[in-house]
Amino acid sequence: MTAPGPTDQANNPTPAEPGILFARTSDGLLVAKVRDNAFAMMPATDGRYYLASAWLMSRPMEEWSRRDFCGYDGELADEAAFRARVHENAEHQHQRAALGRREIRSGAHTPWGASQCATVYADGVVSHSTAGHGGFHLDAAHNAKVHPALRARGGWYEEDCAWAAVAQALPELFTDYERRCADQTIRNWYPDAWEAIHARRLLPGESHEKDQRTFERDHASDWVVISAIRSDHCPGMTECVATLGGDRCAAEQRRYLVPSNEYHVGRFGFVIDAARHQLYAGPSNFAGWR
Repeated sequence: MTAPGPTDQANNPTPAEPGILFARTSDGLLVAKVRDNAFAMMPATDGRYYLASAWLMSRPMEEWSRRDFCGYDGELADEAAFRARVHENAEHQHQRAALGRREIRSGAHTPWGASQCATVYADGVVSHSTAGHGGFHLDAAHNAKVHPALRARGGWYEEDCAWAAVAQALPELFTDYERRCADQTIRNWYPDAWEAIHARRLLPGESHEKDQRTFERDHASDWVVISAIRSDHCPGMTECVATLGGDRCAAEQRRYLVPSNEYHVGRFGFVIDAARHQLYAGPSNFAGWR
């Protein structure tokens, strides 16, 4: 897709569909507005982009700038991906409004402290916010609908990952976007439960937790780096501290030198190649090894 020039839409935000506006800022950023939410296609390094977000931007869109955006919402491949994410957010907001959730004041006690406010998704399904954390509480009837592999005794589901069990069990109370996020969360962090629910095995690359288990199993007898630092004593090299299987509590630790242009951590850690990487006992940049 060919991007419009920096001034093509600067003073004329273009409605893509009801509730969505796209425009170019005076400094060339492609931006969008969905109700009170603002988004920008922010350039990153190596020609990549990421989705930046902000809220309640009252100035004209052409006056928005990089410093107005503080939220980071993941990488973007191109302009088409940016526009797709904006439309996804618009759909999410429209569906959420149609669900009729109610905000209430609440002093309920939760596992994360006193509830300061709460959102009622349905009678017996309430999301609580506290000073530091939050999550859902389900009454007994709704909690019984949660898959046994995900069900929490007492009906409390924290907001980081466990909330996905609620969306999976009660899809009618969530937007399409929320249901997709819930499925992704269960797949990545509760793969055994996901496989039980969907009656199929996850393939390599489909689950973060399952891939990590495979990595740890395959490299239990290898030296895996747990800490690394560029070496001042050996130019061009990175000094690495490694343990068997990457166990940070292991009593035995070894130091290796790895060419800096070769040292890339990867998803779960860097595995030492004992045949090529030099076992090292010289001067160290690690304070604990000096």
